[in-house]
Amino acid sequence: MSLDSDLRLRLAAFEALRRLAELRGGVVTREEMTAGFEFEGGRVAFALRARGIWKPRQAEAALSITTAAPRAGVTPRYDDEVGAEGWFHYRYQGEDPGAADNRGVRRARELGRPLIYFYGVAAGRYEAIWPVYVVGDSPQDLTFDLAADATRMSDSSLMAGGAEAPLKRYATVTAKQRLHQARFRELVVSAYGEACTVCRLHHPELLDAAHILEDRDERGRPEVPNGLALCKIHHGAYDANILGVAPDYRIHIRRDVLDEADGPMLVYGLQKMDGERIRVPQREMLRPRREYLEVRYERFRAA
Repeated sequence: MSLDSDLRLRLAAFEALRRLAELRGGVVTREEMTAGFEFEGGRVAFALRARGIWKPRQAEAALSITTAAPRAGVTPRYDDEVGAEGWFHYRYQGEDPGAADNRGVRRARELGRPLIYFYGVAAGRYEAIWPVYVVGDSPQDLTFDLAADATRMSDSSLMAGGAEAPLKRYATVTAKQRLHQARFRELVVSAYGEACTVCRLHHPELLDAAHILEDRDERGRPEVPNGLALCKIHHGAYDANILGVAPDYRIHIRRDVLDEADGPMLVYGLQKMDGERIRVPQREMLRPRREYLEVRYERFRAA
């Protein structure tokens, strides 16, 4: 089956975004969104600055929607909450349901065309969720309902409009959880100057935000004082209780691991870290809470 130009555009956008997200750990910048992707001899933006809804001239309907990260003391322009029924709720552009941008999103629903949802996780940085589908339109509330699709791109899924409603609800809630995790990661990694607090590795694509207290703990909220920026090696060691961080910010390596004889990664990556101190953010309000570290350190000592 041949694809029309609009579907070819979306497939090209999704493939280019997949490659870009893989290089950036799933997060793309506003500059990369504006720079866009190659399509049939030209370039098309994924999204434009200061435009929450973007419909390229080559498209029959909106290609992307964007929710900016909220700034302190500023109410977000768009509502991206997930309601009890499981969908994303996305606020219209302005208050006119018939405005061109809103018509572009509505047209995507009419045609069953998938979009990209750029969700702001930090200033100028966005997590991309795709494909998403418009499953509801409420002019009285000035909102669209959006569903993430559990499938990954194929011609048939694009043409059919994706998964059935129960699967879309599950995928949408899962996507919302991922967005919260992405925002937590960006806030923590940024607070630590995009470097591992243990070894100072400065490659953002190799950094994680490790929870000090897990989500299941009532105190384990996704906030910077409950996080540590760790490279993937030290994150794994922290979760496995091979590496512990005491309330005085001193690093401790488990005794049996200190006694091991192995290669240079063990020596320089773990054993020589014993007794060093983590580097914490300059702003005291962003530093790890000592009472959280104490709870987690006691668990390390018991391992």
